[in-house]
Amino acid sequence: MAEDIAAALKGNKILIKDALSFIGTDLLPAELLFIGCEEPSPPSFDFFEDLLQHINLANRPLGIFSPSSNEAVLYLDRIVRDSEAALYSEPFFAENTGDIEKWVARVLAVR
Repeated sequence: MAEDIAAALKGNKILIKDALSFIGTDLLPAELLFIGCEEPSPPSFDFFEDLLQHINLANRPLGIFSPSSNEAVLYLDRIVRDSEAALYSEPFFAENTGDIEKWVARVLAVR
């Protein structure tokens, strides 16, 4: 799904990271964020979840996605709430792949 989102953002500098290779400084230059997972509270998100409690994403647009898990989306929603990112209210699920460009555009419009 991350690759599909990146394709919808063609022409922009894109960095795709899995949670295990993520470091805090990856967020500093980001102007737009997309965060996804397959299940709620994956062990690989421990560091990332802790980091989000200590960082201010200052109204940066943020979209959350999951292949099909509403529970994963609820988890992501909870961990990003205190970051002050401009969270787009509609998550994206894999079954909506035909609409990914429209969804990415709507996330971009959140500011």
